[in-house]
Amino acid sequence: MDSDFHSIRRLPPYVFAEVNKLKAAARANGRDVIDFGMGNPDSPTPKHIVDKLIEAVQNPRTHRYSMSKGIPGLRKAIAGYYERRFGVSLDPESEIVATLGSKEGLANLANAITSPGDTVMVPNPSYPIHAFGFMMAGASIRHLPTTEGSDFMVMLERAAKHSVPAPTVLVVNYPSNPTAEVRGLDFYTDIVDFCRKRNIWVLSDMAYSELYFDDNPPPSILQVPGAMDIAVEFGSLSKTYSMPGWRMGYAVGNKKLINALTRIKSYLDYGAFAPIQIAAAAALNGPQDCVEEMRTMYKQRRDVLIQSLAQAGWDVPSPPATMFAWAPIPDRFKHLGSLEFSKRLLLEADVAVAPGVGFGEYGDGHVRLALVENPQRVRQAARSIKTFFGRDDVADTAFKPVFHMAAQ
Repeated sequence: MDSDFHSIRRLPPYVFAEVNKLKAAARANGRDVIDFGMGNPDSPTPKHIVDKLIEAVQNPRTHRYSMSKGIPGLRKAIAGYYERRFGVSLDPESEIVATLGSKEGLANLANAITSPGDTVMVPNPSYPIHAFGFMMAGASIRHLPTTEGSDFMVMLERAAKHSVPAPTVLVVNYPSNPTAEVRGLDFYTDIVDFCRKRNIWVLSDMAYSELYFDDNPPPSILQVPGAMDIAVEFGSLSKTYSMPGWRMGYAVGNKKLINALTRIKSYLDYGAFAPIQIAAAAALNGPQDCVEEMRTMYKQRRDVLIQSLAQAGWDVPSPPATMFAWAPIPDRFKHLGSLEFSKRLLLEADVAVAPGVGFGEYGDGHVRLALVENPQRVRQAARSIKTFFGRDDVADTAFKPVFHMAAQ
């Protein structure tokens, strides 16, 4: 009775918990922590979306159970978005399901299509649910290193050749969380060709489809001929419309996969609160100026972050997309690893970041910084980091922090 349950035992310790605990303790001690740790948008949801929610919630009929697969108006709005943005035609009835954020959709589809012992190929580093969703469903995870200089297709071919049993699913995520890497249509063409020949399902996480900083919008895998035979794509309104707490996302694509997700969700939930779905449809159908404003805001924060960190002595590549910077740990700190380095940034500079090892073992040479602080706070953080880097003993393995946390 005192042992962990089977699914819990399969999950590794939650790396971010250690940093979060230190962060909470620092704030309890009155310290001003500048938090780049979580990708939690801080700007308000656009007014016309909030107004539609208020209007809808005043209709008592919307207070009843909703539809697990999403109300028809929302599914039609998602289809309209895919037609406008990608030139992809979708059937709202059989090729679209609304989800409680993209994370819930991916985890539930993993549970729907996975048999114990299946092999699933997942990039490493990657967003944790990409691996853990399948791990909780009983799959074995084959990690595909996506570190700098690695060739994804070479890694994919090697994994498919040497995995027993043969892989059944591949997860891809571009623009990538945490690395901010982007891929073009040629990449997806190779993926579709490879996976169709081997009967491998493809789950594409595209939560950051609209958060890009150049004039080259990221493509969808569903633009590739034949992709609908094997692929499902997940999207989210959280970042595009600054709606993280609303928990509104979607899955689109292959009918068999969409049907599997729809069926398993019918046993688990009644869908999001109807006014939220109505407001989500208004977001997709309404004016898109707010999306461009969001991109402009994140680009400004990105530029200030990269410039300020460079002045602090920390060279970080400028991300072409997403709301994250994937920062290599400076050479003099590499021996610490990402978790210890993150702790020291928090304890000594009052700056919270996400340790790269939390996204997989191949992320341990980096930390992730979310663009969730305004430019003034970003510059303040950079000044603190510069002071921290300037200490002679700061890279010592036996380093002692300059203050001690109160007992918690």
